[in-house]
Amino acid sequence: MKNNIFSVFIGILLISCANPVPRNPIVIKSGSYLEESVSLNKFLIESEEVSFKEFIKKDSINSYIASPLGFWYTYTSKNNTSYFPKFGDKVEFTYEVLDLNNTIIYSFEEIGKKSYVIDQQEIIEGLRDGLKIMNEGDEVTFLFPSHKLFGYIGDKNKIDINQPLIYKVQLIKINKKNESN
Repeated sequence: MKNNIFSVFIGILLISCANPVPRNPIVIKSGSYLEESVSLNKFLIESEEVSFKEFIKKDSINSYIASPLGFWYTYTSKNNTSYFPKFGDKVEFTYEVLDLNNTIIYSFEEIGKKSYVIDQQEIIEGLRDGLKIMNEGDEVTFLFPSHKLFGYIGDKNKIDINQPLIYKVQLIKINKKNESN
């Protein structure tokens, strides 16, 4: 009887010491969804770019600059100081949001004065990039493609999905990181 129990114990010990054999995942190779998504995104970007070029062509008063970050902008009012906000600086600004027909979606009054610590708080990508190219006192009009703003979801209120927008931004104050914020 002792031998049987001892044999069973040794057998269990040997079985449990074996290395487990990993199971490989089942891979289904289908690139159709990814390819469709890429095609749709390319189409959206191209169509928004055409819309911006038409908008710029109609606005003969202002000269727009194409940013390497994928948006266009023009200075409405430019301050000649040379300090741009850097990581950790706190900026105070106001802005309004318009569609490409220059219809106000959110006014300066609706939004109010905002503050943002550069690259340390959540903010839409377009504003994050745009504020970094502004000096204190600048007023800039930005043309942001939808992927720099609310993209596929909109703001679930007044901004539709995949809607390119105009942002008119006024940078009121820059509090440098080494100064008290």
